[in-house]
Amino acid sequence: MRFAGRLLVSAMAVVLVSCATPPKVTTKMAEPVVNPRTQTEYALLWLPKPSEQIPVAVYGVSDETGAFKPSDTVQTLSRAVTQGATPILIKALQDAGDQSWFKVIEREKLDNLLKERQIILEMRQRYLGESARDSLALPALLFAGILIEGAITGYDTNTQTGGAGARYLGIGADTQYREDAVSVYLRAVSVKTGEVLISVSTEQRVASVAWQANAFKYVAYRELLEAEAGITLNQPRHLAVRQALEKAVYGLIIEGVKSGLWSFEDPELGQAALEFYDTNYRTEFPKAALKGVPKELLEDKPAWGDK
Repeated sequence: MRFAGRLLVSAMAVVLVSCATPPKVTTKMAEPVVNPRTQTEYALLWLPKPSEQIPVAVYGVSDETGAFKPSDTVQTLSRAVTQGATPILIKALQDAGDQSWFKVIEREKLDNLLKERQIILEMRQRYLGESARDSLALPALLFAGILIEGAITGYDTNTQTGGAGARYLGIGADTQYREDAVSVYLRAVSVKTGEVLISVSTEQRVASVAWQANAFKYVAYRELLEAEAGITLNQPRHLAVRQALEKAVYGLIIEGVKSGLWSFEDPELGQAALEFYDTNYRTEFPKAALKGVPKELLEDKPAWGDK
């Protein structure tokens, strides 16, 4: 009878642990990867080419969240999101249409650029005796007609949590799940008038999953079985910000086409891109949000809200 009970406990332990089996983990050191690509980056690369390339200037992407990295123990001074979002945005702008959409002009480190140009002028004056700047040796800087400005506006923790587990006679397993959310805003501003031409917003989820199995049971007199195993997978916040910015650039291009600010070189491919955007990147307008709204205010609601 005792043997049958032990056999039952062992079988249940195997079932519980198998239900919480985590992905395969290797201890082998991974090799560095050059430019790992995301699904949103592929969407940018496959965009049809524009009718003409657009010079844009990027001064910076600021962190407006004010959020610190969440911790279950003590308060940390580390920020919740990356402070280096500007290079990510520049890379996303260059990836659009495989470097065919935007001519990105350096503005974030403009002081460094001007210093180097000043050094060139001084060296040419000192050693070549030039009294005026040679436009062939040092041409004028490019200027942009559009500013691309953006910010990380929100980082919300524990937007969704959950888990499941079971334990029997000291043997059990469980899994836990948590989601955070990163919000990004991006806008295109006319240099001539200062008008905000387009403004888009995106949101990216950050998931964390933990698996754990353990056993704490006396299998015989003075014989204690104690075992524990587990793994936690956290989606990098840097990757979430990157995907949000890439999707924002994608939306900025499509919304600009719809507004008539720029156009696709091939109208047929452009129409396919517009349909793909409306199908995959637009969310349905929630009908529950319309309760209590006067009927006359709903006459001009977007067509995609009729679903």
